[in-house]
This record gives sequence, structure tokens and C-alpha cells, in this order.
Amino acid sequence: MRYMIVIEEGETSFGAYIPDLPGCVAVAETEAELRQLIEEAIEFHLEDLRGTDAEIPKPLSRSEYIEVLTA
Repeated sequence: MRYMIVIEEGETSFGAYIPDLPGCVAVAETEAELRQLIEEAIEFHLEDLRGTDAEIPKPLSRSEYIEVLTA
């Protein structure tokens, strides 16, 4: 499966979450580290869901950009 991740850059760190997997998040000092950590977080999250016989959410989120003209 392929899940969309949202990456946010803060003043001193990066954060990421997966809209289709509530509670699956990661925070890191660099974007490269963040990508590794969020991938691991997804694997652990799905493993936990499987272990409790919970339903694995289908990846339904998608993203787009909308260009807005500014004055």
C-alpha cells in the first residue's frame, strides 16, 4: 500500500503524519531523518493493527496544490 504523508517544517525540526493512519507521526531534526522515521512508524503502526486484528485503513488521502496569485 502507498500512504500519503504530510511533512511540516518547524523552526527547529520537521514533523510528519499520515492522515489515513491516525496517531502515526514522527518528528526529527532533518528531513532525511524524518523520512526514515515516518517509514518505520508506518511499519510499526500497521504491525500493531495486524496484531490486534484491527482493520488496516485503505489509503484514501491525496494532495494537490492550488496556485493563488498574491498582490
